[in-house]
Amino acid sequence: MSINGYATLEGTARYRDRFKERAAETHFRLEQNMWLSSIGIGTYLGDWDAATDERYTMCVTRAVELGANVIDTAANYRFQRSERSIGAALRHLTEENVASRDEVIICTKGGYLPFDGEPPKDVRRYVEETFVKPGIAEFSDIVGGSHCMTPRYLQSQIDQSLGNMNVSTIDVYYIHNPESQLGVVSHAEFESRLRSAFELLERNISDGKIRMYGAATWNGFRVPMDDRGHHSLESMVEIAREVGGDAHGFRFIQLPFNLAMPEALVASNQPLEGAQVSVLEAASALGVTVVASASIFQGKVARGLPEHIREPLGSLATDAQTAIQFVRSAPGVTTALVGMSNREHVEENLQLVRIAPTLPEAFQELFAESEE
Repeated sequence: MSINGYATLEGTARYRDRFKERAAETHFRLEQNMWLSSIGIGTYLGDWDAATDERYTMCVTRAVELGANVIDTAANYRFQRSERSIGAALRHLTEENVASRDEVIICTKGGYLPFDGEPPKDVRRYVEETFVKPGIAEFSDIVGGSHCMTPRYLQSQIDQSLGNMNVSTIDVYYIHNPESQLGVVSHAEFESRLRSAFELLERNISDGKIRMYGAATWNGFRVPMDDRGHHSLESMVEIAREVGGDAHGFRFIQLPFNLAMPEALVASNQPLEGAQVSVLEAASALGVTVVASASIFQGKVARGLPEHIREPLGSLATDAQTAIQFVRSAPGVTTALVGMSNREHVEENLQLVRIAPTLPEAFQELFAESEE
């Protein structure tokens, strides 16, 4: 029996209030009528084995216990195993009355063709048997051998994710790296495909299967405007408005943002009412919430940070904490996602729940230092 419900204002406020004595005042942020923690747990990396499954289940549970109520995954992460690990964690959290379903924000993604538990011996045969023969997707729908965003395919993925996580509703459903399509199809064809996908996602909101949707990208919102893989957030929101009206469900984007990849903040690569602004500024103006992925860049910015970076961010105990502090302190970033499949890392990183994000003045000082 699936876990009913979804994240609500009342539920996430109840969760926030349990941490009144333990969390810094600005750790929780009110966005899209929910209170989101400034740090969330990601589930991308790791082996496809039972031991890693169990570690992720434990880490998701522990993260929620310590004050992180944003949980992020995707259908293809660890061949659907990460979604299933989250499902096991949610069962434990709800059955043990640690947190109720309306207190946590569950986010997943669809777009890449996911294997089931492990890589198949024959990939083409797997795709044919799993997607083509049942009529879920044609080979011609699949870009680069691995990406698809047709309505029928996305519907299969939404339903699969609901089953994997044993929930009745997904809070945020992202189209995963839609820029993958732009290497193959024209911009006009891409917008047509995006419109069809958004129409499908709006129907799923009406059906109660998802609450909101968005785009989770790697390059699309970071590259220059003249790059073939560039996404205009303004255009995406306009398409969502065309298919869903002013109450459309396109409310979230996700992109990498960290000390080594600061484009979301510093690159003026987004058109907005005739001007060029950063994606963080565009999102704020368009009513879209920004979630940062790769906050510690798979550990690359979690060690050896120089003092002129550490000091403005509070001279924290570890470089990993410093890197996360940078991301969650950036103006316009709501949640910094950190992949965590190790209990020690969960407990180290979530010590930041008690520490206030860096004030804007100190954050700007960091950039002044970096320009010298």
